[in-house]
Amino acid sequence: MAQEQTLRVGLIQDQGYKTPPESYQSIEKHLETCQQQGVKLVLLQELHSHLYFPQTENVSYFDLAETIPGPTTQFLCQMAKKLKLVIVSSIFEKRAPGLYHNTAVVIESNGEIAGLYRKMHIPDDPGFSEKFYFTPGDLGFTPINTSVGSLGVLVCWDQWFPEAARLMALQGADLLLYPTAIGWSFDDNQVEQQRQSEAWITIQRGHAIANGLPVMVANRVGKEDNTLFWGQSFIAGQQGEILKSANESEITALVTELSLTRTDNVRRIWPFLRDRRIDAYSDITKRFLK
Repeated sequence: MAQEQTLRVGLIQDQGYKTPPESYQSIEKHLETCQQQGVKLVLLQELHSHLYFPQTENVSYFDLAETIPGPTTQFLCQMAKKLKLVIVSSIFEKRAPGLYHNTAVVIESNGEIAGLYRKMHIPDDPGFSEKFYFTPGDLGFTPINTSVGSLGVLVCWDQWFPEAARLMALQGADLLLYPTAIGWSFDDNQVEQQRQSEAWITIQRGHAIANGLPVMVANRVGKEDNTLFWGQSFIAGQQGEILKSANESEITALVTELSLTRTDNVRRIWPFLRDRRIDAYSDITKRFLK
């Protein structure tokens, strides 16, 4: 029997802010709360430095983008080093003039940048006009190695695709993390709102189950333009069980203990990786089969 390996983790569910300094102030307070509770890894929500601007197409919003390293990563690197935390952040990245990404940045507890993940699946839906702003990622589905484990970081719209989670698992991710900004349109009635949020929770719990990995999801809250962000951030275990969750509106830090040893134990009784029919999956790379 392998020696028990645990990891105390936290995520921050917060609103959007008009300016980066406002967001930094809130993030700093919650990071300190997490550190005081013994947390070693913290997940922040998608595009946490400002309001969720892709609700409309406006070229002036490109001015919000920043380089990596840049002001937000500098702030977070300082916090990571000060508090000895691994931090998973989400940045509107300016890679070059006319080339922008929705990028997750993983910062090691020594204050150094451990790695990047550029969002691969880019939505173009009412209220989520991200294709206007973001170039699809070119770094693939590769976990980022840190002092607390190998992190399978994906971003928001990525969370609907089982292929992304599976590829992270196949490359040895110890857990899956999803910085998120998702909400309801004010045109949605209560029944439709419930269907959407339940589907969102269910599919991500499914990623935990199918891969035998813990899942962390940090969403935002609050009203922005025509969107009500639905919160409900959560941390799930290897069998999809909810270990900790937030409600639809609270600004909070969720903290819990994860057993990383359970991954091996769960995969022994549910050996999905063993029983995959990789010899029969070649059609998965096709857009459609009719």
